Amino acid sequence: MSVVVEGQNNEQFKDFGVKLINEINKVLVGQETMVNRLLTGLLAGGHVLIEGMPGLAKTTAVKVLSDAVDTGFSRIQFTPDMLPADVIGTEIFNPKEGTYSIKKGPIFSNLVLADEINRAPAKVQAALLETMQERQATIGGQTYQMDQPFMVLATQNPIEQEGTYPLPEAQVDRFMLKIKVEYPNKDEERKILDRMSGTQIESTVNKVTSPEEIFAARQMIDQVFVDEKVRNYIVDVVQATRGGTVDNPVDDVESMLEHGASPRASIYLMQGSKVHAFLQGRNYVTPHDVKTLVPDVLRHRIMLSYEAEAEGKSPESIIQTILDSVLVP
Repeated sequence: MSVVVEGQNNEQFKDFGVKLINEINKVLVGQETMVNRLLTGLLAGGHVLIEGMPGLAKTTAVKVLSDAVDTGFSRIQFTPDMLPADVIGTEIFNPKEGTYSIKKGPIFSNLVLADEINRAPAKVQAALLETMQERQATIGGQTYQMDQPFMVLATQNPIEQEGTYPLPEAQVDRFMLKIKVEYPNKDEERKILDRMSGTQIESTVNKVTSPEEIFAARQMIDQVFVDEKVRNYIVDVVQATRGGTVDNPVDDVESMLEHGASPRASIYLMQGSKVHAFLQGRNYVTPHDVKTLVPDVLRHRIMLSYEAEAEGKSPESIIQTILDSVLVP
């Protein structure tokens, strides 16, 4: 994969994605989709939710990404006894001077790992809403802006796991992508075994990019061309989660969903498609770019009906039905 945007002469962006992925692969084995989606979120300025069973390198992937980017990093380990102040920060009274001072919480960083976010109670999860959407936090009645780039990378175990709390729908919708991490195949697991068999594990990751390079790459991504037909295709796919349109109805889906995706899904789908095209070395978006990102953009934005759950349907199967039904330009 080579990052070359046509019409650009700036050589430093040719290997932008390759450099990051190569550094991450020094530690991580497999999980190519997860790594690419993390990179997509970083370049699109969106937040990413990673779901998978314990032990599938979710936390490791985020930590290694932060090691490869020359920015601030903080990790928040969510627990059932946390308070919102543990995340955002609080006012501290100084009795000697009779004044209050602000102590900012760990959310004030560039890349924030929210580990096992669904183990925290609802009031703590809700404390992230303003920060994620508005990129600011309020402490003691005063608002503080987040440093840029700012990205929340949250991990969670499947909701069936004991001791977890479902994320509020409003907060889930703030995540640009939801990645489902699967078990490694046989060859990948053998590589993991070989790599981790020694007592001294080589895991040194070099910082290969900077915030300035990320901002410059985002400016280039903004220039990636999206044809009117592709824009219409994006809208048709999202509209299909609500039963489709008069011109493009999807009757099989409407009864399977309690509600469809919001317009935020269309925005994120186009942003993610532009990043995907950029990472493939193109300055234009194809329908394939859109289809590649659809599952990760939509799976947490649709709610299955009781009928669908009774039939054993999953969000992924409904999304595949939509992709099979909507006409591709």
